[in-house]
Amino acid sequence: MQLVSIQNKIYVVNGIKVMLDYDLAELYEVETRVLNQAIKRNIESFPEDFMFRLTKEEWDEVSSSQIVIMSSQSVMTSKRPKTALPYVFTEHGVTMLASVLRSPKARKMKIAIVRAFVALRKAIVNIDNLQSQLKELETKYDSQFEDIFEAIQFLLTENKEIATQSERSKIGYKK
Repeated sequence: MQLVSIQNKIYVVNGIKVMLDYDLAELYEVETRVLNQAIKRNIESFPEDFMFRLTKEEWDEVSSSQIVIMSSQSVMTSKRPKTALPYVFTEHGVTMLASVLRSPKARKMKIAIVRAFVALRKAIVNIDNLQSQLKELETKYDSQFEDIFEAIQFLLTENKEIATQSERSKIGYKK
């Protein structure tokens, strides 16, 4: 599976990057119910910083703000009771989940998913670096551009003064 398609299944909930249980089930090629059963059998392997269930408000926010999930949501919600809210897994939870499932497919997907999280982290670092470089350039060149703008403003006002002087009616002797 391509890295981009995995990255499209990573959402941000309360500032934490997570993946939904039914997206992981799809990636691991198991039913969501099977995935959740494996979690319940090994619940001690999933502390709250690895996995948690979304609240109704969080679920509404994710499903309304993330247009991408709508195609998979329509398929997966038919298998999920309306009252059951999805589990979400952090990067560590995804790794633990793959070890709980213990299939060759789960191991391969664990590697791909961890790579997707790492790629997102690198992209964020690159964005932060670009923002700091832009700020440096902005402060460096702002003073130079300020001088240029002042010179342009001076020329414009000088031209206006010359134009208003030429429009005046001349006084004095006429030849």
